[in-house]
Amino acid sequence: MTSREILLVYDRQCPVCDAYCRMARIRESLGVLQLVNARDGGVLLDEITARGWDIDQGMVLKVGDELYYGADAIHALSLMSSRSGVFNRLTYWVFQSRGVARALYPVLRFFRNMLMKSKGRTKINNLDLQDNERI
Repeated sequence: MTSREILLVYDRQCPVCDAYCRMARIRESLGVLQLVNARDGGVLLDEITARGWDIDQGMVLKVGDELYYGADAIHALSLMSSRSGVFNRLTYWVFQSRGVARALYPVLRFFRNMLMKSKGRTKINNLDLQDNERI
């Protein structure tokens, strides 16, 4: 039996996003979680952009042919989590509810943007919006 590839696209330059994504674990029976740096571009980022999704505003989880964006991505990832270790149990407990994930995600994104701004990082700007390079 071959494992299904599950892709998580995020901004690796964000220290909090990077730590979260590196600590996330999914159940082995579901497949293998592959981390994708959105700053590297590629076909998957083109697919995200074609959907009109701003990668600076949310991570994307790809499971088979399905794509989940932002709060839906973190919710789906929590449901797939292995529940091994404190971090994965905690994220499951917090984000297992779609409503809670949708309520908390904008707050987490706000603090992420403040952190990125304090570090002088630029946006990925995959939608090529004018004057949208700075956070």
